[in-house]
Amino acid sequence: MAVIALREQIGSTGARMVGTGAYRPAEAVASEVIAARFGRTGDWIRERTGISSRRFAGSDETIEGMAVEAGRRALDNAGVPGSAVDLVIVASCSQPVPIPSIAVGVAARLGAPHAAAYDLNAACSGFCYSLAVAADAIRGGSARTVLIVGAEKMTSWVDQADLGTSIIFGDGAGAVVLTGSDTPGIGPIVWGSDGSASDLIHVPAGGLMHMEGQAVFRWATTEIHPIALQACDRAGVRPGDLAAIVPHQANLRIVEALAKKLGATDAVVARDVVDCGNTSAASIPMAMDRMLTEGQVDPDALALLVGFGAGLTYAAQVVRFPSALAAVTG
Repeated sequence: MAVIALREQIGSTGARMVGTGAYRPAEAVASEVIAARFGRTGDWIRERTGISSRRFAGSDETIEGMAVEAGRRALDNAGVPGSAVDLVIVASCSQPVPIPSIAVGVAARLGAPHAAAYDLNAACSGFCYSLAVAADAIRGGSARTVLIVGAEKMTSWVDQADLGTSIIFGDGAGAVVLTGSDTPGIGPIVWGSDGSASDLIHVPAGGLMHMEGQAVFRWATTEIHPIALQACDRAGVRPGDLAAIVPHQANLRIVEALAKKLGATDAVVARDVVDCGNTSAASIPMAMDRMLTEGQVDPDALALLVGFGAGLTYAAQVVRFPSALAAVTG
């Protein structure tokens, strides 16, 4: 019997971001407001987290709705119509229901009703995971234009009577558009997990979030920077080549400790956490969009993205910010 050779699909040489977007709920909750519940001061929270305020989504602001707004802005900034998108990935760990996925609703509302669509849950590492999967899909020929959205309504899962978590988390969404490119703009990912420590951050069945804050802080400040350095090495860049460092916005003390250990003294460090709080999978794309829109970095600049969080999961990769006039290929 003759063996039939299957055809192999070949995609682009590389993938790169061509646009970013973000959505921040209007309600900003100051640290003084939350501190008062526990007989503390706003300065007490700022000293421990660096957070001055965080955004809380209203009852009418859903994860899907925030994701749609961030995605629409990213598409507009990229000059890409929704109809060109053939894959939508929503990174989130705060979905209210398991099915249907948030991504299918986002795709339909943005004019891509037949795009492949799914949610990815790697907690605070979710955006980095999604970026790697999307870039591989483009290089492998499974997709040509991908919309990735990190979207979270963390306040739905936080016990507002719990000092350890209520002072940290906020809501929001950030998005990027990814397309094929002859000049790769997404470096190799270094990723992994440690399920033996999964109980450090978890939501029990029928309950609210529990986090062992001190243990998570020690892990993030001692175990993550070697992973970030490895991502630089795999991408063929040195920390001194970086224009920006965009860690998951967990806590300003963690962000600054990580940046210091990397030794990239000339790089701009994302500090979106100061007025948005920890938005889990949304934090990196939200921070990237702010850096671009506020002119903190130039188009095409090299940036190191570093995700870490519940699972425990971690991921890092070097990327190029979108060009001012990025050409969409494929």
